[in-house]
Formats: sequence, structure tokens, C-alpha cells
Amino acid sequence: MSSLRKALFYRIDGIILMIYIMLVFIGITTVYSVEHRTTDTAFIMMNKSYMKQLVWFGYSLLLGFIILLTDSKFFSSFAFLIYTVAIAVLIITIFAGVDVKGSRSWLGVGSFRFQPGEVAKIFTAMALAKFFSLPETNFARLKDRLVAVAIALTPALLIILQKETGLALVYFCFFLVMYREGLPNAVLVIGFSVVALVLATLLIERKMLFVVITLFAIVIGLLIRNTLRRKIIARIILGGAWVFCIIFSQVAVPFVFKHVLQRHQIDRIFSTLGKEVPDEYDKTMVAGEEKKGNSSEYNVLQSKVAIGSGGFWGKGFLNGTSTKNQFVPEQNTDFIFCAVGEQFGFVGSAVLIILYVSLMLRIIFVGERQRSVFTRVYAYCVACILFFHFAVNISMTIGLMPVIGITLPFLSYGGSSLLSFSVLIFILIRLDADRQTIIR
Repeated sequence: MSSLRKALFYRIDGIILMIYIMLVFIGITTVYSVEHRTTDTAFIMMNKSYMKQLVWFGYSLLLGFIILLTDSKFFSSFAFLIYTVAIAVLIITIFAGVDVKGSRSWLGVGSFRFQPGEVAKIFTAMALAKFFSLPETNFARLKDRLVAVAIALTPALLIILQKETGLALVYFCFFLVMYREGLPNAVLVIGFSVVALVLATLLIERKMLFVVITLFAIVIGLLIRNTLRRKIIARIILGGAWVFCIIFSQVAVPFVFKHVLQRHQIDRIFSTLGKEVPDEYDKTMVAGEEKKGNSSEYNVLQSKVAIGSGGFWGKGFLNGTSTKNQFVPEQNTDFIFCAVGEQFGFVGSAVLIILYVSLMLRIIFVGERQRSVFTRVYAYCVACILFFHFAVNISMTIGLMPVIGITLPFLSYGGSSLLSFSVLIFILIRLDADRQTIIR
């Protein structure tokens, strides 16, 4: 190995690499604890999920080593090309995807399957970083903002067409990256206002909500009546906002719930809000089926029971009764956090959360020390993707958010998930190793 290669390995960020390995190790150990049975004759049993995850970790390390040996300018030079290929694969998946649990978001060749939407996060992050690093990009211009939004949300739209709404939501985290790069505060205010309006639409009877919105607009008008008299633009904005809120709450949201969202997604949303599904959105009644219990509500209930039973110190490794006896569905993928909570209690859960927060803060620190805009934006993309998965997954296991099928990075079982997150991390480490270089 040349002295140049040796110098490269001295420049890699050991803290990020160490936390990454610790999280993957915790994940494999947790999957093992869920699957372990007293009748197992050996540790090495290739039909077990933890062994498959260990193999995927080996592939991830091999691919990570190749990434570290790659010229850092490669990722910038081919960012748009690879992104275009990813978009093409997502389109192909809509028509040729394998049907898994009602979604066509997987491609398969023989027994091998992978989820293109998981991998596309990497290339979207690279394309967004490339766009921001272009000399002609001026994010203060509306045109460039729209281009950035299109780069971020085109994969999300294609994934929604694959009926994988949960994964598509991840791509909205790129708006946080745009906020770091100069997106106006008003955009975030509008975004949170739309979310609040959706919640109000689901919690308040429709006619009553119409009255509330109208009264709120009248109160605002009285408070700024002098401005309204002087400026016609103020009257247009207030009137337009009122019309938008009425159409959105009375027409748009009901349309989405009746004709776009699937039955299990509606169940999960209203379960999180603590409400029964209204008759107008209950698709079992439309189909003439017998109304069944909400499965996602049962999943979350069992998850909370498992986490709560762990107490402060936990029941101990391999002693999780709820997880070992499979009371919690998807316990080695979407609900793997409850296995940590049951076996290691509040202390173990807190340590895990601290590891995640430390990793994200370290990535932000790494992003801020870059001379290259490309690497800085990419670092923030990685941090935001990890934050979205981390926050949503843990929130849904404790009943704070709907169950939308979001994995816990590095812990949840799944080759596509582990490989995509590993590649995200190793590309960042490689780019950071050349942090004194301007990469465009």
C-alpha cells in the first residue's frame, strides 16, 4: 500500500466509524436475542436472521473498504448520473416490483431481493449535494429552490406509486438540509401549519372546523385591520389563506383518506390519535367485510407492554418474555427497539439513544468543518436521514406516531437497510478524509 493510501486511513474519522460498529453490533446481538431458543444446537445457524445480518455486515464492511479506496471526487463527478439511474430503477420497480405486504417496492432476482427506495436515499443525498455545490447555484432564487425540491421529492413520488408511503416520507427530511442552506423560515412555518391543519381535520368535526377557521380568519383580520385597509396584498393573502384552509380541510384531506391511503394506513393514523376510524373512511364497510380490530393498535400495545416490563434495569439479556415469545409482530425489524427496552430497560434504552444522538452530532460537526459545499451538504443529508429514521421508529414503538414501517438504522434486520446506511456512512467518512480539498 502506498504512503498516500496509508495517510488516507490516518485521516478517517474514527469516532463515526466506532459508533457505527457499536450500533451494528448491538443490532446483531438484539436480533440474536429475539431469535434465540434453548433448543438451538449451535450459534452458527445460517437460516437465522442474525447470521444473515452478520453476513450483510461483512458485505457492508467490504463495500465500505472499497469506498475508502475510491477517489473522493468520484462521488461528486457521477452524482447526477447515478441519481438518474436510481430514478430509472424506481420507475421499473413500479411495474416489475415484487409484491410484499401490499407494496411493490422490491426488486428480486431468484431468492435475492432488495428495496431500491432504500438505496435511492444515498444517490438523492449525493445529487442534492452536487446541485448545491455547483458554482451557478444560488439558493436565494426561486428557480433553484424548486430544482432542489424536485431532486428531493421525485424519488418520494415514485415510491408512493409503489405503495410504500412510509419510506417515501423519509425524503421529506431533505427539507431540513435546505433549511441549513438558506430556506426561509416561512417555509417551515407553513409546513408545520399544514401538519396542524391535517390533525385538526382528523380531530374536529368538519362543520365545526369550518366555523373555527372562519372565526380565526376574522380575528386575524380585526387585529391587522389597519394593514388590510392600506395594502391590497394583505387582503389577498388573508383571503387566499382562508380559502386554502377551507379547501384543504373540507376537500383535500377527505379525498386522500378515501381514495389514496390504504386501509391499514388509515387504521394506524387514527390509532395513534386515539380515535376509532370514522365511518366515512372505514374501507371495511365499503368493501362489505366484517369489521376487524386494528392490528397496528395491537402491535403498538404489545410493544409498549414489552418496553414497560423492562423497568429501569431490564429483564436481562435473552430474558425478554414478550419478544422471545413473539407477542410483538415485526420484532426484529420495525419494532426492534422494544427488544432493547425489555431486556436492558430504561438504562439500556438511554445508552442506545445517546449513541444515536452522539453519531448525529458528530456528523453535523464533521459537516461544519468542511471546506467543500458538496461534503457539507452531504453530511447534513446523512444526519437528517438518520434523525428521521431514529425519531420516527422509536416514536412509533412507544405510540407517539403512526406505524409506517420505518427501520431503526443499523439495528433493524434487513440487508437493504443495513447496506444503504453503511454506504451513507462510509461515503461521508471518505469525503471527510479529504476535507481540505474543494470537491465540486
